[in-house]
Amino acid sequence: MNTSQQRRISRQHRSTLRWIVAITTIALVFDGYDLVVYGTVVPSFLRDPSQIGHLSVAQAGALGSYALMGVMVGALTAGAVGDHTGRRRIMIAGIVWFSVAMGLSAFATSITVFGVLRFLTGIGVGALVATAAAIIAEFAPPHRRNVYNAIVYSGVPAGGVLAAVMALLTSGGDSWRTLFLFGAAPLVVLLPVTLLRLPESPKWLLARGHTERARLLSERTGVTLGEARAVEDKKVGFAALASRRYALPTVLLGLMSCSGLLLTYALNTWLPEIMGQSGFGKSYALVFLLALNGGAIIGGVLASRVADRTGPQRVITSTFVLAAVSLTLLTLGLPLGVLLALVAVAGIGTIGTQVLVYGFVANYYDTRARAAGVAWCAGFGRLGGIGGPLVGGALVSAGISPHTAFYAFAGVAVFGALVNLFVPRRSAEADAVPASVPGRPSAETAGVLAYESLR
Repeated sequence: MNTSQQRRISRQHRSTLRWIVAITTIALVFDGYDLVVYGTVVPSFLRDPSQIGHLSVAQAGALGSYALMGVMVGALTAGAVGDHTGRRRIMIAGIVWFSVAMGLSAFATSITVFGVLRFLTGIGVGALVATAAAIIAEFAPPHRRNVYNAIVYSGVPAGGVLAAVMALLTSGGDSWRTLFLFGAAPLVVLLPVTLLRLPESPKWLLARGHTERARLLSERTGVTLGEARAVEDKKVGFAALASRRYALPTVLLGLMSCSGLLLTYALNTWLPEIMGQSGFGKSYALVFLLALNGGAIIGGVLASRVADRTGPQRVITSTFVLAAVSLTLLTLGLPLGVLLALVAVAGIGTIGTQVLVYGFVANYYDTRARAAGVAWCAGFGRLGGIGGPLVGGALVSAGISPHTAFYAFAGVAVFGALVNLFVPRRSAEADAVPASVPGRPSAETAGVLAYESLR
């Protein structure tokens, strides 16, 4: 293959990757919006029973967990079928499901109806979160996967920033309904683009035996098919996770994700209320949410660049430790500016760490188990996410000082760092066997070309 053909292929890959990154990032922006928007309205629900009924602090924590239960169901379901039906179908179904449920939530008039709709919304969120990393891992160039994964999953804290800004711009009465109705926007603005521009993964097609379709789609998208795997073990999806090769890492990665998501959801749900109890008004409390998620966006992308050079495990350990230190320092009663800086650092160590975890997991498994592996970590990890609002609610309702809550969250970060140290150092890419597909460059050549064109 001459240089001109190779450059044409790299241009095709660059165009395809840009659309995929844009679509998945926007989808996760609205996932993050859903995560944080509930935290912004909790104070209003607690103080105004006319909205959805009289709500106690414990009930508010439970409502926050209903969505996360749905996320667990959606993620595990997507993992069960995603390695069989493909990435594209799951993404489309997740966008539709999430948007419809979010829009209906705006019209809830009782705690029960609102809780059911939060659970249903979570199912769509789980499907999207569990599938995005698998798509990026199979389309991004090998030497940039952590960065592109971080860009996409930074959509989650970006959505948190969007929710905090929207909450600052609206206040009082039924304004929360507008916030939830806005969450249905992907049905109008994202779904049509997804139907037109999101391709199926050629690597998934090849792994499922659709060789001709994979070759044709590879030619159209410029994606190399160099990750075909020549192994006797044909287990797919969750069955592959239970194999000798992946069983122990799967348990440890699930626990690590559980820690990261507990911190993510606990802080996004209860940080406004905790800071409010520390003497900061609503506006200041929402600014803390902006700092938390803003720090996660910037820090997550920067940390992922280091992860591409040194490997993700060392970086994840460092960011977990960073979270523990910053959360502990938040108990010292420091000036507002310093507190905001520490909250931003905590965002890097909590939400930013979870972004790195998803990238680590997506590249740890091969194509046959990738969707299931990410779904396991997103789904099982939601046990921590479910516990986050509940633990936060229990701490707040117990009337203990905010310091105790921060100490508890710091302990979870230390646990995540320790678990990460025991994950075996294995890379799915190291075991890949280049596929022989006529007319395509080798995996190494195409990967280097794509990498250079995307720098």
